[in-house]
Amino acid sequence: MGAAGSKLEKALGDQFPEGERYFGLENFGNTCYCNSVLQALYFCVPFREQLLEYYANNKSMADAEENLLTCLADLFSQISSQKKKTGVIAPKRFVQRLKKQNELFRSYMHQDAHEFLNFLLNELVDILEKEAQTAKNDQETSPPSGKVANGPKGGLPNGAKKEPLVTWVHKNFQGILTNETRCLRCETVTARDETFFDLSLDIEQNSSITSCLKNFSSTETLNAEDKFFCDKCCSLQEAQKRMKIKKPPHILVIHLKRFKYIEQLGRYKKLSYRVVFPLELKLSDTAEDADIEYSLFAVVVHVGSGPNHGHYVSLVKSHNHWLFFDDENVEMIDESAVQTFFGSSQEYSSNTDHGYILFYESIGSGNKN
Repeated sequence: MGAAGSKLEKALGDQFPEGERYFGLENFGNTCYCNSVLQALYFCVPFREQLLEYYANNKSMADAEENLLTCLADLFSQISSQKKKTGVIAPKRFVQRLKKQNELFRSYMHQDAHEFLNFLLNELVDILEKEAQTAKNDQETSPPSGKVANGPKGGLPNGAKKEPLVTWVHKNFQGILTNETRCLRCETVTARDETFFDLSLDIEQNSSITSCLKNFSSTETLNAEDKFFCDKCCSLQEAQKRMKIKKPPHILVIHLKRFKYIEQLGRYKKLSYRVVFPLELKLSDTAEDADIEYSLFAVVVHVGSGPNHGHYVSLVKSHNHWLFFDDENVEMIDESAVQTFFGSSQEYSSNTDHGYILFYESIGSGNKN
């Protein structure tokens, strides 16, 4: 990487961002799925800053138990505090911890970057929630201060539900979907909310993210065997159902469903479809609010023709420059190169590098990329 590192420094020259670090990550046999996602998360600036703040606040806990959160915080801190601007780091502790924690990632088989991202974010949330609960229990068992003596003792009035803890992971990635079902007989609308960290979208040949999002929130009619039980009519009725984004997240992660199970083949197949993802994305059809604008800052790319083998790389936008991360190697690319990762408009093409996970940050929320 020495030569590549100095090449990158030369390419950026005076424009090398103050205090920024561009480090490749060593691959331990089959860990490109992990490296590509870690690079995307590292250049998700609000997430990185909050993770480093967490690390700074918890560094003193020498006896703290090692977990995925401490390993990730340690890795990000290691990268950000390097004296050199470029180089290679081995995320050994993090990968060891990941394999220890989840047997899914222990084998040397090709792993799925989306499964890893999902597992990681949920794991970080679990750790933060447990820590908050422990801190709360410690507070409650400590002798009360005079001020609180006459106040309510932690009980919630009228059996109110305990508010779920909102961690900094939630604040960055969590959005809310609402599932609306309208009974076609009595017109009653039943709405059910659910949270999400990423949106998984079905894809079609020669389509775009905007059209995939439109399909995601299109109206579906429930009839025949799929009728809906309407509480008001107290019977099964024909209904219309649609999914809407009720609360868009600060960081919108879109997973393109490129791996599809084909019944006739009895196995998964990779869809190399061309799906255009814009550098600036407007959420208009899906959200209840006014248009929300997002800016693309990272793409995890799957390289290869099938689901069970291949490679992952990532494209990252940092301080208005696009960079290409391929394990240990980091190089600068032109913004126009991003479109070469949309996919192939023909079924059989020599281009097997396809955008798989897209990371967008909402504009007007302190975007530093």
